[in-house]
Amino acid sequence: MLIQIQSGAVPIYQQIVEQIRFRILSSQLKTGDELPTIRGLAESLKVNPNTIARAYRELEHEGLVEKRRTTGTFVAEVSGKITRARRKTMLTPEIDKLLVLAAHLGADAAELDELIQSRHQALDLKEQRQ
Repeated sequence: MLIQIQSGAVPIYQQIVEQIRFRILSSQLKTGDELPTIRGLAESLKVNPNTIARAYRELEHEGLVEKRRTTGTFVAEVSGKITRARRKTMLTPEIDKLLVLAAHLGADAAELDELIQSRHQALDLKEQRQ
């Protein structure tokens, strides 16, 4: 699994969580797919295994992965598990980043709304979830 770690303010475990979360929610990883072992991913990323374990725990807490005793960590069935409050918690930081970038580029709310609607339609996200 290709995960890119960048130095900076975002903790490594959080970078891992965000990248795996994106892959699950965008259907690049499907229900039942096995994630790399903690030790294997730690070795490939050259990070402490505790960092990977923490990322996997966070993903498990979000209901995105499930640990199966002695067999590994797998992508969980996510449809219907994510509550409205949890979606809001997950989306808010991403929306904040988008709003800051849009303001920096001089895009107003109407332009952003139009772009989001067109991208949503182009990606046909509603059909992927069902």
